[in-house]
Amino acid sequence: MIDLRNKSSVADYFIISTCRSSRHADATADELGKQLKKLGYKKPIPEGRPKCDWVIVDAGSVIVHLFKKETRELYNLEQLWEINFETKKNKLAN
Repeated sequence: MIDLRNKSSVADYFIISTCRSSRHADATADELGKQLKKLGYKKPIPEGRPKCDWVIVDAGSVIVHLFKKETRELYNLEQLWEINFETKKNKLAN
């Protein structure tokens, strides 16, 4: 999770996750969309389909990025936002 509250007006947080495959990213985006709808979010439609190398689910102040490993390494959003997981207290889930 990357805290963007003092860095961007796009969102307050980015959640970045690595998925095992395109199918895993697609299924994760589907489930995330279902859960967000249950919480009252209006139409959190995933973007990045059908390829699913990088799927984005926009939940307003939180944007979830679901990457295949190679794509995550290529775009390296953590570096873009100058986040060093060795020094920041951010959680990584692989």
